[in-house]
Amino acid sequence: MSKLKLGNIRDDKPVKLTVDLPAQVHRDLAAYAEILGQENGQKLEPAKLIAPMLERFMKTDRGFAKLRKERRFASPQSAPER
Repeated sequence: MSKLKLGNIRDDKPVKLTVDLPAQVHRDLAAYAEILGQENGQKLEPAKLIAPMLERFMKTDRGFAKLRKERRFASPQSAPER
């Protein structure tokens, strides 16, 4: 079994988002979906990989995590209205 960064793909309620991908990125995404599908015994649509890939990318981006944490603590807490 190969060591792909993505595992099983969750079936969550999606939010519709339209993006334009360069042709090479789409070809690579389709190839990744085919390989991952073979590894997991599933038939995967390439579009289903985008959200888990982005999620994993953001979870492993230390710079993003640091800035997100700093901004969370820097923003004032909502005070209840009187």
